[in-house]
Amino acid sequence: MSNPILLRHVDGAIAHLTLNDPDHANALSEAMMTALSGALADLAADPAVRVIVLGAEGRIFCAGHDLAELRDGRDLAAQEALFNRCSELMQAIVASPKPVIARVQGAAVAAGCQLVASCDLAFSAETARFAVSGINLGLFCSTPGVALGRAVGRKAALDLLLTGRIASAAEAAAMGLINRCVPAADLDAAVNEAALAIAAKAPDAIALGKRVFNRQSELRLADAYAVASEAMAKNLTFDSAKAGIDGFLKR
Repeated sequence: MSNPILLRHVDGAIAHLTLNDPDHANALSEAMMTALSGALADLAADPAVRVIVLGAEGRIFCAGHDLAELRDGRDLAAQEALFNRCSELMQAIVASPKPVIARVQGAAVAAGCQLVASCDLAFSAETARFAVSGINLGLFCSTPGVALGRAVGRKAALDLLLTGRIASAAEAAAMGLINRCVPAADLDAAVNEAALAIAAKAPDAIALGKRVFNRQSELRLADAYAVASEAMAKNLTFDSAKAGIDGFLKR
């Protein structure tokens, strides 16, 4: 029996999803996207899970779309459906009430870079590399550009999108694509530190906060503050917030 294309392991409040197709550079094939989408939906509904860590087996984190699938003779409607499926996967990561942390041990290219940009936090090995290099093949990475532009800003995103060049992990950290790069031997420790810190917080406040942060970031300033103010007031009604504030006041 062949190995599953996606590995899933839950350790307490932390769920680990691992892309497990290293022979195909962990490409976002239709099978991989289906497996990831299903796992994310399952974990989003699991009250025991508070954080999701997304990693990969092998030398490459994710090489993007399966180019053989992109060139398999399907018509325009089928091609659009494939990219829509990928877009829905990226939006599911953003919409998940559980923070998603990318653990990037190797190259993240094209839709693989999009995957990293879509996660809430990302840590990488110092040797990891990042690119949206479709333009080198005559295919501008338009869908990866959506997540990338929101993560790093217009000019930094277009620099990578227009040139197809490779960015180092240090540059990716400087532009905000990842939170931090560390020696490969320290990658698990960096990811686990962040995951455990989040898992220790009130999950209802985390879910509300993530949803509101993503919503307000797309609004003009006055509307953003209106949404955030409503959320703060709602958050005060949570039992976790009441207990936390009462405990603080009694110190």
